[in-house]
Amino acid sequence: MAAKKDSLGARTMLRAHFLENIGKVMDSDELREVAGGISEWARRVRELRTEEGYLILTHHDLSELKPGQYVLLTPKPQPAFARDISKEVRAFVLDRNGFTCQMCGATAGEPHPYDPSRKTRLHLGHIIDKSAGGTDEAANLRAICSICNEGASNITQDRPSFVKVKTQVQRATNEVQLEVLETLIRKYPKQAEAFLQKG
Repeated sequence: MAAKKDSLGARTMLRAHFLENIGKVMDSDELREVAGGISEWARRVRELRTEEGYLILTHHDLSELKPGQYVLLTPKPQPAFARDISKEVRAFVLDRNGFTCQMCGATAGEPHPYDPSRKTRLHLGHIIDKSAGGTDEAANLRAICSICNEGASNITQDRPSFVKVKTQVQRATNEVQLEVLETLIRKYPKQAEAFLQKG
């Protein structure tokens, strides 16, 4: 019960800090401190995005940001997603994945290979994020440790090639292609403007 109270308190403090600093780029150290130094501060930030709908951007969303930087653009939340993964689905996915992180291979309860001072704690991660249309079905979920979930080991995940991405976009509907275009223009506004001026 105390852990749940601590996590809710950290989320409340992070929400207030983002709302007091709209448009200001903040780094991991600042947010960890605001959250009271808890190890799962990044998870609380993700909850603000996915469960409460705050438009908190990272380097995945905006090219000007570096890894570990965050910015809230507007105080108005977007439509958010509820946490509705059942206990049965959670148990099935963890068992299917052998209680092992699918990014780094760490096993639940053992010292983490990247940080031996911490025991490996597993969570469920979406393969296709809910904000990109992913579901809470078992096929779209995988076991992921808290360290990979915080983004410390994302380098272990293979990146798709240009040809693969281009092929997937070409196969998509016009509506999805336009969403991809809007996402890229939002992420690379200066490059998009320069490209249009050349054209």
